Amino acid sequence: MEHLSGFAPLAERYSGFILDLWGVIHDGVNAFPHAVETLTRLRAAGKRTLLLSNVPRPNDAVRTMMRRMGIDDSLYTGILTSGEAVRRALENPPDLWWTELGTRVFHLGPDRDRPVLEGLPFVVTNTPAEADFVLNTGPDDHRNPSDMGEFEAVLAECAHHRLKMICGNPDLEVIRGGVRVLCAGALAARYRQLGGDVRSLGKPDPAIYQPVLEQLALPPRDVLAVGDSLRTDIAGAVGVDLAACWVLDGIHGADLRNPDGTFDSARAEAVAREAHIMPVATVPRFTW
Repeated sequence: MEHLSGFAPLAERYSGFILDLWGVIHDGVNAFPHAVETLTRLRAAGKRTLLLSNVPRPNDAVRTMMRRMGIDDSLYTGILTSGEAVRRALENPPDLWWTELGTRVFHLGPDRDRPVLEGLPFVVTNTPAEADFVLNTGPDDHRNPSDMGEFEAVLAECAHHRLKMICGNPDLEVIRGGVRVLCAGALAARYRQLGGDVRSLGKPDPAIYQPVLEQLALPPRDVLAVGDSLRTDIAGAVGVDLAACWVLDGIHGADLRNPDGTFDSARAEAVAREAHIMPVATVPRFTW
């Protein structure tokens, strides 16, 4: 595992890049200026970049959000979100589990994630008792997003009615504007503990990488995945035999950062070994 100070050496070695968004390109509120610069340099070098995110909103909604952050569409080749993958699976069920969901859905998540369902033949219910299944896109706007206990009652009610759960974001947690908050993956994990039946779409599921590689139109050996989460970004890439670069100043940053603000390379290697996930390189941030 190499420990690099910037991304330039890796940009020379690969032709295409699968880039995580949250923690690499932005923090959910603001774009990282160094990341925008790196995207600009990759574009100038003729590299192909596919943004792959576990955000539970369709591609277009995320593009709009990034434009507001100053991330222009021209800075990347393509995008695929877990929300888009959910929407496609609801439109064209890939197997019997999806086909038998029913038409009445209870949405556990904020209203800003509702575009996943827009235009689809589903009725959104007010309570789990009225629903055939539950779409979990993460903490809603009515409860503390940092406290799992706030969601115990609604998850228990969904489990009582034996609702299948679609998890629209496999991430367990994310740092939004400097605050660590729960994601849909954490709620889904608790739902499984309660006996719930869950399907998740997004990293690290190998299926999410097939359309990504098709869009990049490059041999896998020429593609590098970049992300800040060992569990999703790095494990997902390694699981489909892609090289991966671990951005340390993300979800694991607090555990890996030295008092002077640098990162402990030895600690990073130990954490990766413990997880049995080995990226080819680390960088402090997605900076050139």
